[in-house]
Amino acid sequence: QVQLVESGGGLVQAGGSLRLSCAASTRTFSSYAMAWFRQAPGKEREFVAVDRGYVGMTYYADSVKGRFTMSRDNAANTEYLQMDSLNPEDTAVYYCAARPRNGSFRRTTSNEYYYWGQGTQVTVSS
Repeated sequence: QVQLVESGGGLVQAGGSLRLSCAASTRTFSSYAMAWFRQAPGKEREFVAVDRGYVGMTYYADSVKGRFTMSRDNAANTEYLQMDSLNPEDTAVYYCAARPRNGSFRRTTSNEYYYWGQGTQVTVSS
């Protein structure tokens, strides 16, 4: 099993920034695709972004494109989500998820990912 632990959430004003972290326990971190999803109260979990585990293969939901950036620190077994220009619509619990990078899968579908963190709350005030 792979354990994932998110951190970095909090309360921020509209227009501000946060950086979320997802620390993974696996010894083969570089061979995993890492994704971020979010879920607001009463809504379905939605796709935010994914790092497919290959150079140049990072994809973002239209709602966050140009504002959010994923990056990976292999030495630290950590995936980051830099969130800039936050707005109240970004308020949600943010989850990181992982699966082996090999092969094809539906990037935006929650049940394509095998491992999940506990989530971290992001609240953006107006």
